[in-house]
Amino acid sequence: MRLRTTGSEQHRADDGSASLEFLTAGLILLVPVVYLIVSLGVVQSHMFAAQAAARHVARAIATATDVAQADARADDITRAIAAEYGIAADDLALAVSCDGAGACPRPGEMFRVTAETEATLPLVPPVLGLDRLARVPIEATAVQRMPRLWGAP
Repeated sequence: MRLRTTGSEQHRADDGSASLEFLTAGLILLVPVVYLIVSLGVVQSHMFAAQAAARHVARAIATATDVAQADARADDITRAIAAEYGIAADDLALAVSCDGAGACPRPGEMFRVTAETEATLPLVPPVLGLDRLARVPIEATAVQRMPRLWGAP
């Protein structure tokens, strides 16, 4: 003999499954979104650090009185910016370049400061070289003109 179930008994068997499905789907969708937000925050922080380093070092070099003072200012600024943005000072590389040949920077000429760093994505294990693949290279450039009387006694 086969028992018949009424509509209300079938409805009771499904009670609570919607909330369970909502929680499961919510977690499956929420975890990648949170990881994306955290990863973008890390990349943006490194990008801000590179931009600030390039801009401030270019200004410090242009206002320095000689090469020794420009080097000292660049080192101090790089360490301060790296500490402010929570990255290692060694991870922030600076390069100064000029157009043409000769000493760089030269009085009255334009020069370029390039800051480079890499943002490592969070929670990537160092297995099979995945940590090397999960790095985002970041580069920022600032251009500044040297004063015409720079380095003159």
